[in-house]
Amino acid sequence: MITARAAIAGVAGWPVGHSLSPLLHNFWLDRFAIDGAYIPLPVREEDFAVIVPALAKAGFRGINVTLPHKQAALALCDETDAPAAAIGAVNTLIFHPDGRIEGRNTDAFGFIENIRPELQVAPLPRRVVILGAGGAARAVLWALLQEGIGDIVIVNRNRQRALSLAASMGISGDCCGEWDRRNVLLEGAELLVNTTSLGMQGQPPLEISLDALPAGALVTDIVYTPLETPLLAQARARGHRVVDGLGMLMHQARPGFSAWFGRDAVVDEALRNHLLQALPS
Repeated sequence: MITARAAIAGVAGWPVGHSLSPLLHNFWLDRFAIDGAYIPLPVREEDFAVIVPALAKAGFRGINVTLPHKQAALALCDETDAPAAAIGAVNTLIFHPDGRIEGRNTDAFGFIENIRPELQVAPLPRRVVILGAGGAARAVLWALLQEGIGDIVIVNRNRQRALSLAASMGISGDCCGEWDRRNVLLEGAELLVNTTSLGMQGQPPLEISLDALPAGALVTDIVYTPLETPLLAQARARGHRVVDGLGMLMHQARPGFSAWFGRDAVVDEALRNHLLQALPS
């Protein structure tokens, strides 16, 4: 039960019905017995710039932003954090009492926190291969650069897009590999990250051979439907350490929850099991 003083937040996207964020945040609200709610907000692109200020005036604490609004959200912010400015997209909006809209990008945080346990049990990867050059790749690249990893290869079907991504992050275009050489470019890599939608449920498969990938390499996929993508299944069969994408979703939610509801949320097995019940079997 919530009262008239409830703290309200939500997630805006189009469509938004697939989002697991309401399950996630409301799980934490229940755990902490917080007077609040987190709701899905289906918002069309053409309405986004009008809806966001209205939500702030209506008393929302803030919202998460998902596709297709992450770039549009950036334009509405009075201030942004360093990741949002560097990545060029916002996924978390905080509405301050004085009317300011603060934008953050927590995708980079979510990615690195998801693989953090693996980084703590093995040396920091010296060479990383990122598949894809879209918005998710930008967040992943920024996170890895902040960790001090400099030997990064970006492999994308459209190499020009990879070159543009590299240039925007201030790194050499020499790091961009041709898509048809993706198999051989895995040689010497200690971390492989798939940021594309290939292998996601309803999408074409990711066709790649891991034969050149060193035995000790870590493989992670930002996709979580299915939880174990064909890439992760192939990597696991070869004995690689693997990390699925569900943890990134959970960890990226932590900063927003803390800002809106005043509690530091914990990612644990209870939360993971709660979300797994909503995933397709």
